[in-house]
Amino acid sequence: MSNQESAVTRRLQSVKHIILVLSGKGGVGKSSVSTQLALNLYKSTPTAKVGILDVDLTGPSIPRMFGVDDKGVHQSTNGWVPVYADGPTARLACMSVGFLLKNKGDSVVWRGPKKNGMIRQFLSDVRWGELDYLVIDTPPGTSDEHLSLMEHLTGVHSKLSAVIVTTPQAVALMDAIKCVSFTRAVNLPVLGLIENMSGYVCPCCGEISNVFSTGGGSELARKEELRFLGSLPVDTELVSLLDGGPSGQGADFTLLARYEKTSSATLFGEITGGIMQGLDRT
Repeated sequence: MSNQESAVTRRLQSVKHIILVLSGKGGVGKSSVSTQLALNLYKSTPTAKVGILDVDLTGPSIPRMFGVDDKGVHQSTNGWVPVYADGPTARLACMSVGFLLKNKGDSVVWRGPKKNGMIRQFLSDVRWGELDYLVIDTPPGTSDEHLSLMEHLTGVHSKLSAVIVTTPQAVALMDAIKCVSFTRAVNLPVLGLIENMSGYVCPCCGEISNVFSTGGGSELARKEELRFLGSLPVDTELVSLLDGGPSGQGADFTLLARYEKTSSATLFGEITGGIMQGLDRT
């Protein structure tokens, strides 16, 4: 084991489960799924400690979705201190390159080696502490970032698993198959598949319209012998919430309180239950 790998292993030795959220293409709502997963794991028990790491380096969206993109990380004697979305409760830690940009609109124009180095720093230098779950929001596709993650996480491979996100569209399903192929090539256990944007719920009458068709995710899961975790329709309340920006998070964790009032919260609670069952079996 190299010194870099051993540094990552030491840093993550107190993390029980590491969940990579994957998608074959962009625009399928992978980051919103990562956010909801972290929130649901956080509220699964009163003592659950959760971290969320945003390695979508060129399109970081996790700080915005958690309403903390006005915050910044700082250096301590024991590494970078992540941003805690729940304030002084300090049970939900967030880390993203978005916290490190001078201006929020700055582009990240990096070649592969620079991306690799940034991911290594996130894994080895962030002071995650003891975590029950570390959710990693990855870029779409299977690229340098994914290979870097698997390389650096070799020493904690037994803690790794993945969730695949798709929409019902044929092109998204085709790309999701490539994600499945990637997980098998690198021996990464898959907890299941989520079909996102599976219809649109009318906020007035509650009727569901299948804008992008429906059922493709469950059929793909059946063909690939994966667990189908569930379908999530477009929820305008959730979209508005996650796009709201800074919202004064504190001890009452207003994001979680507002999220629990959305229709997505109930649906994703069931999905999270399936994910936790899968973790118990791995």
